[in-house]
Amino acid sequence: MKVVVFEDEKLASDRLIELLKTLKPEAEVLAAMKSIEAAVLWLQNNEHPDLIISDIHLLDGSSFEIFDQVEVKTPVIFTTAYDEYAIKAFEVNSIDYILKPIQKEKLANALDKYDSTKSSDTGSPQINMEEIRAVISGASKDYKSRFLVKLGQRIRAVPIEKIAYFFSQDKLSYLITFEGQKLPIDQTLEELESLLDPKHFYRVNRKFFVHFDSVTDIHPYFKGRVKLGLNPSIEEDIVVSSEKTPLFKRWLDQ
Repeated sequence: MKVVVFEDEKLASDRLIELLKTLKPEAEVLAAMKSIEAAVLWLQNNEHPDLIISDIHLLDGSSFEIFDQVEVKTPVIFTTAYDEYAIKAFEVNSIDYILKPIQKEKLANALDKYDSTKSSDTGSPQINMEEIRAVISGASKDYKSRFLVKLGQRIRAVPIEKIAYFFSQDKLSYLITFEGQKLPIDQTLEELESLLDPKHFYRVNRKFFVHFDSVTDIHPYFKGRVKLGLNPSIEEDIVVSSEKTPLFKRWLDQ
């Protein structure tokens, strides 16, 4: 199986290739490219591979632009850090996707799907980029606009725009308002992943979900990690892993 990788983060690219070789020792990675320009040039001058694994966001734009410039019939597995709307598009078109950071199990499932479509009578799925764009641009999702919290015998609704971050502590979950109030909530951080708008909130580690406006500082930390300063401040180190740091910075810069 011959594979080409489109990924602009070297760490993510190296990890993807390592996982791929673990799961498919026979796989041959022909090339790994960071930009649309490089990908288009390679596809125009080489025989197309059996499989493409591509991040949606490359150095010079969306990877969808590659398929505008080159006719590609090769199956594609897309990877994405926070493009929630793309999920429906990939399901509609039988094109697989993996949410980043990439986990071995998720990649294995995607490769199994590739193997099954390759061996089926219908053959590999065809890419319909216009349909993908239509689903992405037309899809809408209702994210949570407020949280109900208990204050003694009272219940209070806290609007989402007043929340600086969420965190877990001693198996309980809390929100912190921009005014510095710490209030308990019923949801776990795992449940929050589908309730919060990814444009405004990001899960930086196992314990914290932060609002864009709450991040005040980013400090270099050990082994490629970064430590965050938040407003309101909290007496705890909020550390982003080395693997997640490039994705977090990209989210801040969107």
